[in-house]
Amino acid sequence: MGAWNLVIDPKRAFRQRRAMATGGDGDTSKQELFHLIKRFGAYVTFKISNFFPLSLHNLDIRSIGAVAGLAVAIVFTWRLLRSPSGSQRRQQKRQGASSSNPGVSTHSNVSVVPSDACSPSDDSRAQNVVDEFFQPVKPTLGQIVRQKLSEGRKVTCRLLGVILEESSPEELQKQATVRSSVLEVLLEVTKFCDLYLMERVLDDESEKRVLVALEEAGVFTSGGLVKDKVLFCSTENGRSSFVRQLEPDWHIDSNSEIVSQLARFIKYQLHVSPYKAERTAANVFSAPSLEQFFGSI
Repeated sequence: MGAWNLVIDPKRAFRQRRAMATGGDGDTSKQELFHLIKRFGAYVTFKISNFFPLSLHNLDIRSIGAVAGLAVAIVFTWRLLRSPSGSQRRQQKRQGASSSNPGVSTHSNVSVVPSDACSPSDDSRAQNVVDEFFQPVKPTLGQIVRQKLSEGRKVTCRLLGVILEESSPEELQKQATVRSSVLEVLLEVTKFCDLYLMERVLDDESEKRVLVALEEAGVFTSGGLVKDKVLFCSTENGRSSFVRQLEPDWHIDSNSEIVSQLARFIKYQLHVSPYKAERTAANVFSAPSLEQFFGSI
């Protein structure tokens, strides 16, 4: 037998198998098996050394450690790649055996399902919980008002056609009605901004009707708006002058001419009109109503 050749004597191998089969001495069989494995390991080591330019005896400790680490990494990688396919094959074999046996009951088929498998209903409930958890939070009206107004702190607003149902000073001589749909938005604006309301009236009675209507609607109860901030004038130019003197961040109006005149003086404007109007300037926005601009309806 050569020093590096793996040659097994047939007679000796036969005696080993016979001794193991006949229940010979257990320690002797284990010792012979250990020597056989040891010789096989030496043979493998000799073959591997042929791939390297240096002899294994000449390698330092670091080189040996590197080779051993590489071997361990290869073994773990092979086992990691092998595990899923093996489990899949075992599952396929179980399913094949179940389907090939017509006498197996439904209860038996259920038993071959892996213990870690989840039913579709469980997956659906879990997905619903995840969707609800990551569902974006709907902003409040107050947050929308702040965002829409671009953090503006002072706002001026016309009454006719925006806050009131009436659209002309002549109608105010008969009645004044606050639009119920605009109240929530109006109160949010008063909480965040310094709000001034203004309108052109034809007589003192119209002024009184407007103040009474605002008070009955609860506009003054929030604390953000007082009667002194409701301004009246007798001409459209007077209202335009009010706006320029107050220098608001936003002005809200239903008159397109006033909006056009103030475009170069006011930072932002909102033109409220039931008809879709063309945008006259980059700082002028339009909406059918104040509440629709803030998306409250």
